[in-house]
Amino acid sequence: MNISILGIPMDLGAGRRGVDMGPSALRNAHLAHTLRDLGHDVTDLGDIEVALPETLDKHETGGLVFFEPILDACRTAAERVMALPGGTFPLTLGGDHSVSMGTVTGNGLRGRPQRTGVIWVDAHTDYNTPESSPSGNIHGMPVAHLTGRGDERLTRLGGLVTGEWGIRPEDVVMIGIRSVDARERELLREAGIKAYTMKDVDQLGITRIHEETQERLNDVERLHVSFDADALDPGVCPGVGTPVPGGLSYREGHLLMELLSESGRVTSMDIVEVNPILDTRNQTAEVMVGMAASLLGQRIL
Repeated sequence: MNISILGIPMDLGAGRRGVDMGPSALRNAHLAHTLRDLGHDVTDLGDIEVALPETLDKHETGGLVFFEPILDACRTAAERVMALPGGTFPLTLGGDHSVSMGTVTGNGLRGRPQRTGVIWVDAHTDYNTPESSPSGNIHGMPVAHLTGRGDERLTRLGGLVTGEWGIRPEDVVMIGIRSVDARERELLREAGIKAYTMKDVDQLGITRIHEETQERLNDVERLHVSFDADALDPGVCPGVGTPVPGGLSYREGHLLMELLSESGRVTSMDIVEVNPILDTRNQTAEVMVGMAASLLGQRIL
């Protein structure tokens, strides 16, 4: 498989600094080498240019903090992913989770617009809108904008996306959820998005959740996995900006990635919210490189 790695070193959408160094941490954890050892052809495209928070005024536009530079970064990410040749597997590295507004859009439109499903592996649903968000931080809003709720400039990336293309709410499945704002919960129910909380993981197990996810997303043409490091328990991944106790175990994360790999349906992936400032000896980046390897073919036997 041809894999293209693209970094989006952005922490403008988050409330804490540090995830802009996530792409470097993942590279230092031997991401490309690990994937090449699996037999893949790997090209590292470097990072897109993202404004630094300390060079900007922390202004809000319509209740959204750092709106303009986030819009610019997401638009650039979408354009870079859209430009990749057919048959390429884009592996995009955040940065905070707002980068997915660009990467998911780029993957859905690459070559030609196609119906795209999203598996959102995260402690948070990221379904706030500018009106519902307590903080105005955009990393808590990407799924809402991808499914057409929120600021129109982000739902259409400033005119990059034309027509009616977008992610359908019924084509989003969330796994590992354990932190949801009150209004966000209402919006999720209205949208009809399927979310598996940690209670569901405990009761059903990863294998059944994967089977139900594949059945639900059976009709999509492309399948994108967006993996936030905070989906895993903080004991496994301490280097995240918004840790929530009681997350997926190391083996649950790997099992989910292994099952998705066996399905043969995943066409792109994000790894986001790795924060080396809060990490221990790059542990979180190393774990997330392992998750990517399991999705891309690594097996125990």
